[in-house]
Amino acid sequence: MSNIEAPVVNQAALVEAWQETLPTLLNDGDRSNVVGDGVDEQSLRIHIDTAGHTGYSFDFLCTYVDSREVKVELVDVEINNRTIDERNETIQQLADDYVRHIHECAQALHELTNK
Repeated sequence: MSNIEAPVVNQAALVEAWQETLPTLLNDGDRSNVVGDGVDEQSLRIHIDTAGHTGYSFDFLCTYVDSREVKVELVDVEINNRTIDERNETIQQLADDYVRHIHECAQALHELTNK
Protein backbone atom coordinates (compact mmCIF):
# COMPACT_ATOMS: atom_id res chain seq x y z
CA MET A 1 0.00 0.00 0.00
CA SER A 2 2.99 2.29 0.22
CA ASN A 3 3.32 2.31 -3.57
CA ILE A 4 1.10 5.31 -4.17
CA GLU A 5 1.17 6.59 -7.73
CA ALA A 6 0.88 10.32 -7.11
CA PRO A 7 -0.07 12.70 -9.92
CA VAL A 8 2.92 14.19 -11.70
CA VAL A 9 1.21 17.58 -11.97
CA ASN A 10 2.36 20.16 -9.47
CA GLN A 11 -0.08 21.46 -6.89
CA ALA A 12 -0.33 24.97 -8.39
CA ALA A 13 -1.39 23.53 -11.76
CA LEU A 14 -3.93 21.28 -10.00
CA VAL A 15 -5.38 24.21 -8.06
CA GLU A 16 -5.75 26.26 -11.24
CA ALA A 17 -7.45 23.39 -13.08
CA TRP A 18 -9.79 22.71 -10.17
CA GLN A 19 -10.63 26.43 -9.84
CA GLU A 20 -11.69 26.45 -13.50
CA THR A 21 -13.51 23.10 -13.61
CA LEU A 22 -15.30 22.65 -10.27
CA PRO A 23 -17.67 25.63 -10.65
CA THR A 24 -18.95 24.17 -13.93
CA LEU A 25 -20.00 20.99 -12.09
CA LEU A 26 -21.68 22.58 -9.06
CA ASN A 27 -25.32 23.59 -8.75
CA ASP A 28 -26.30 26.97 -10.15
CA GLY A 29 -25.43 29.70 -7.69
CA ASP A 30 -23.01 27.62 -5.61
CA ARG A 31 -19.56 29.15 -5.24
CA SER A 32 -16.28 27.37 -4.68
CA ASN A 33 -12.68 28.13 -3.84
CA VAL A 34 -9.83 25.66 -4.18
CA VAL A 35 -6.40 26.07 -2.59
CA GLY A 36 -3.46 23.77 -2.15
CA ASP A 37 -3.05 22.08 1.21
CA GLY A 38 -0.06 23.58 2.98
CA VAL A 39 1.10 20.23 4.36
CA ASP A 40 0.45 17.67 1.62
CA GLU A 41 1.33 18.42 -2.02
CA GLN A 42 -1.21 15.77 -3.13
CA SER A 43 -4.11 17.44 -1.29
CA LEU A 44 -6.45 20.31 -2.02
CA ARG A 45 -8.67 22.30 0.31
CA ILE A 46 -12.11 22.94 -1.21
CA HIS A 47 -14.55 25.49 0.17
CA ILE A 48 -18.13 25.56 -1.18
CA ASP A 49 -20.79 28.12 -0.35
CA THR A 50 -24.31 26.93 -1.08
CA ALA A 51 -26.66 28.93 -3.26
CA GLY A 52 -29.69 30.62 -1.79
CA HIS A 53 -30.40 31.88 1.68
CA THR A 54 -29.29 28.85 3.70
CA GLY A 55 -25.88 30.33 4.43
CA TYR A 56 -24.22 26.90 4.53
CA SER A 57 -20.55 26.58 3.69
CA PHE A 58 -18.65 23.32 3.42
CA ASP A 59 -14.93 22.61 3.69
CA PHE A 60 -13.46 19.45 2.20
CA LEU A 61 -10.01 17.91 2.05
CA CYS A 62 -9.44 16.22 -1.31
CA THR A 63 -6.37 13.99 -1.52
CA TYR A 64 -5.11 12.22 -4.62
CA VAL A 65 -4.73 8.53 -3.81
CA ASP A 66 -3.28 7.94 -7.27
CA SER A 67 -3.50 9.66 -10.65
CA ARG A 68 -7.14 8.64 -11.07
CA GLU A 69 -8.69 8.49 -7.62
CA VAL A 70 -9.31 11.04 -4.89
CA LYS A 71 -10.29 10.60 -1.27
CA VAL A 72 -12.68 13.30 -0.08
CA GLU A 73 -13.21 14.17 3.57
CA LEU A 74 -15.73 16.61 5.00
CA VAL A 75 -13.76 18.87 7.33
CA ASP A 76 -16.29 21.44 8.49
CA VAL A 77 -19.79 22.80 7.89
CA GLU A 78 -20.78 26.31 8.88
CA ILE A 79 -23.88 28.44 8.72
CA ASN A 80 -23.40 32.19 8.94
CA ASN A 81 -19.78 31.65 10.06
CA ARG A 82 -20.73 29.29 12.93
CA THR A 83 -19.69 25.63 12.94
CA ILE A 84 -22.69 23.31 13.00
CA ASP A 85 -23.27 19.59 13.56
CA GLU A 86 -22.80 17.92 10.19
CA ARG A 87 -24.72 14.76 11.23
CA ASN A 88 -28.05 16.40 10.35
CA GLU A 89 -29.75 14.58 7.42
CA THR A 90 -30.04 17.71 5.27
CA ILE A 91 -26.37 18.53 5.77
CA GLN A 92 -25.39 14.92 4.99
CA GLN A 93 -27.38 14.99 1.74
CA LEU A 94 -25.76 18.27 0.69
CA ALA A 95 -22.30 16.99 1.64
CA ASP A 96 -22.85 13.75 -0.31
CA ASP A 97 -23.92 15.79 -3.34
CA TYR A 98 -20.78 17.94 -3.13
CA VAL A 99 -18.57 14.85 -2.71
CA ARG A 100 -20.06 13.50 -5.97
CA HIS A 101 -19.27 16.80 -7.71
CA ILE A 102 -15.71 16.70 -6.39
CA HIS A 103 -15.25 13.17 -7.73
CA GLU A 104 -16.71 14.31 -11.08
CA CYS A 105 -14.15 17.12 -11.17
CA ALA A 106 -11.31 14.69 -10.49
CA GLN A 107 -12.54 12.54 -13.37
CA ALA A 108 -12.83 15.55 -15.65
CA LEU A 109 -9.19 16.40 -14.88
CA HIS A 110 -7.97 12.82 -15.36
CA GLU A 111 -6.02 13.72 -18.51
CA LEU A 112 -4.11 16.37 -16.53
CA THR A 113 -3.20 14.02 -13.67
CA ASN A 114 -2.50 10.93 -15.77
CA LYS A 115 0.54 12.09 -17.75
